[in-house]
Amino acid sequence: MKNHKLLFVSLLALGLASVSPGAWAQTALDSILKAKRIVIAVPPDFPPFGSMGPDFKLRGLDVDMANFVAAKLGVSAELIPVVSANRIPYLQKHKAALVIATLGKNPEREQQIDFSAAYSQFYQAVFGASNLNVKSFADLAGKSIGVTVGSVEEQELQKVAPAGTDIKHFGDNTKTVSAYIAGQVQLIATGASVAGDIMATNPDTHTAYKLLLKESPNYIGVPKGEDSLRLVVNGIIGEAKKNGDLDRMSMKWLGRPAGDLPQ
Repeated sequence: MKNHKLLFVSLLALGLASVSPGAWAQTALDSILKAKRIVIAVPPDFPPFGSMGPDFKLRGLDVDMANFVAAKLGVSAELIPVVSANRIPYLQKHKAALVIATLGKNPEREQQIDFSAAYSQFYQAVFGASNLNVKSFADLAGKSIGVTVGSVEEQELQKVAPAGTDIKHFGDNTKTVSAYIAGQVQLIATGASVAGDIMATNPDTHTAYKLLLKESPNYIGVPKGEDSLRLVVNGIIGEAKKNGDLDRMSMKWLGRPAGDLPQ
């Protein structure tokens, strides 16, 4: 009862008390509260945002955020793994109520799903061996570069890669990283955190930053039209910004605070 009362107060503060009873009964939020459980999709192959720990449990910033949201809703969290290519389909097919999986926002995706406010920082770039001469996108011509299917990196790379760039597409992030480490591709288009993990665990690759693709904060994906759920999630994020919870999670996994984030 206490959790429901706290949630009702939050809904009032968000202006949701005006939603009609008929509409309210049909919301995903209502189903979540009734079941006392929320299914959230998270990445299993994208450290430090999500990966499988030595205890075979999911861990990472996105995993912590998923559990945080569930706790604030007063329900249990059922976490399911997704790769970049099936994050949006999982929401569209109602296999998950939320996707917290390093999801960037763009106009194309906004036509398919809705987004919460941003909860963490992220940027995508091209990385490769420090002695590889890549100082501009024109230098990608004639070179091989690995990228994950369905990722923001793939979308941005296709916009700027010149003719003659050998772009190799992989089904998930683990395969992309493995191909780069094994020398199957000269470069990798990925997030800075993934590149940082490569640098730390595979120093023999001499991996270095080359070119910025996009600065892209992470947002929580919400099924299209589920405004009640989206606004409650925004309330949770807003409070976490104010009290420092987002900064603490970011420091734990990224080594720096979340800082200023877009709504």
